[in-house]
Amino acid sequence: MGIDTGQGVLTVDLGAVVANWRDLSARHDASCAGVVKADGYGLGAAPVARALHAAGCQTFFVAHLTEGVALRAALGAGPAIIVLNGFAPGADEDAGLWPVLNGLGDVEAHAAAGRAAGVPQPALLHLDTGMSRLGLDAGEQARLGQDRARLAGLDLRFVMTHLACADEPAHPLNAAQAGRFAAAAAIIAPAVPRSFANSSGLFLGAAFRSDLARPGCALYGINPTPAAPNPMRQVVELQVPVLQVRDIAAGDTVGYGAGYTAPRNVRVATVAAGYADGYLRSLSGRSLALFQGRAVPLIGRVSMDLTTFDATDFPELRPGDRMMLVGGAGNTPDDIAARCGTIGYEVLTSLGHRYQRRYIGGA
Repeated sequence: MGIDTGQGVLTVDLGAVVANWRDLSARHDASCAGVVKADGYGLGAAPVARALHAAGCQTFFVAHLTEGVALRAALGAGPAIIVLNGFAPGADEDAGLWPVLNGLGDVEAHAAAGRAAGVPQPALLHLDTGMSRLGLDAGEQARLGQDRARLAGLDLRFVMTHLACADEPAHPLNAAQAGRFAAAAAIIAPAVPRSFANSSGLFLGAAFRSDLARPGCALYGINPTPAAPNPMRQVVELQVPVLQVRDIAAGDTVGYGAGYTAPRNVRVATVAAGYADGYLRSLSGRSLALFQGRAVPLIGRVSMDLTTFDATDFPELRPGDRMMLVGGAGNTPDDIAARCGTIGYEVLTSLGHRYQRRYIGGA
């Protein structure tokens, strides 16, 4: 199918994803997985994972069982696929997925299944060291440490924890989590490989290295070091078509709620993208697009399917031309997120499926 000129085109540079993974792997000096949950942070889990696998990545993390089953179908046998939210014993229907065990109940259920089958069940053990979401809490860790026989029936591939404040290098919780993790793992699973650092954790130093890192956002170009320049390559560009250009007079209003009043005669360009496409409504009146590398200010409200821009300084702009809604200098997902008080993760994972996706590069 060809490109529909009435739709936006989301270009994903798989070569940049692979380069980011290689850079992070070199920094870690040990194995790095690829986190491809949320459909590869909105960019397409299957093509991203295929490119990473071709480059040598052997381990992938997803959030949900359905994501894991779909990824196994895309990748075939071979790479490890780990489901962060876990699943009931046997629920993967022979897809060969590994669950993360997030509580003693998970440990007991999967261990019992392994004993019943006479085959230890592969899994990861998650120890909560400060996030207070999933993972065995301190009480469960103490009970398991006192009775490690509960692990009989399990083939633990890794013991893991998750950093809460890795993007704030000076935060005291980072060191506290490192200490708690080391102490608990040494008691509960001393011989089991460990998985520790996320994207930002890879920049915290040697104390945060482990047998397997789990970078996610940095693979896709999000800055893992927010207080410093972004060390990652940019991965996405979103080009959207201009549907109409019109002239309005000073005092005329634009969009729902008449949220913008023209201070002078203004040339308005309307593009085919809105909040139904993941271009966040909170960007209304505070973002921009790029045309020929120059900023075109967003005016009025972002609506469901359409967004309006002040193209007064672009007399050459015509319907059918394309403006860059995401990507380019000063318009990265992190830049866009900063304008509306969110994070680059949300910008990427919000991108809708009405865009036509174009993949370039690779291993």
